[in-house]
Amino acid sequence: MTGVPAHVAIIMDGNGRWAREHGLPRTMGHRKGVERIHPVALACAQRGIQYLTLYAFSTENWRRPRAEVAALLRLLGTMIDDEAQTCLRDNIRLRLVGSVDRLSPALQQKVEAAVSLNAGNTGLTLCLAFDYGSRDELVRAARALVAEAVTPEDVTEEAISRNLFTAGMPDVDLLIRCGGELRLSNFLMWQSAYAELHFTDVLWPDFGEQELDAALAAFAARSRRFGGVDGGGGR
Repeated sequence: MTGVPAHVAIIMDGNGRWAREHGLPRTMGHRKGVERIHPVALACAQRGIQYLTLYAFSTENWRRPRAEVAALLRLLGTMIDDEAQTCLRDNIRLRLVGSVDRLSPALQQKVEAAVSLNAGNTGLTLCLAFDYGSRDELVRAARALVAEAVTPEDVTEEAISRNLFTAGMPDVDLLIRCGGELRLSNFLMWQSAYAELHFTDVLWPDFGEQELDAALAAFAARSRRFGGVDGGGGR
């Protein structure tokens, strides 16, 4: 049996489909999805989870229609303003996992200010994966090691891990994907090497405590093995 996961990651899929099912524009689906972030983070904190990483915007999302990308960036600004204050109130530490290089200077400053404001909080760490892609992250880590002029012998798992966006965080214990899709979509692939996977048909705007508890119950019922299949070196 397994206890409460230290690190939960969620692929927040289904905003567009939720909007379509409700006869609304896609932007309203994204807005509804943003509204689910803090309630889910608070529920995770109440259950003793230490880290929650949410896939908010991938490196591939820049290829979406320009109007949709612009709407997502505006939502990011609104979300950061809201989360900066609610996280401070609820003792949640805010962290960005990804790059801010392609954000406007004003939005970069807003993100940095929100992270700084909540840096002293001691509860759950809420990590927003924005402009994030696991392959891009690994390329950046490799480039950092090259810049350090490390020897081949010094290229270790630990060396790579400390050059990832998630440096200092534990690996993912439980990865949840909403919306019925059965893939990782370039999300935390290094960190999820031994994660338990949980897939639900529930769309992210409808994801709540019931779905979270179902995922946690499934996680608790599993016997985790870190070396492969049973009989193949598992612990």
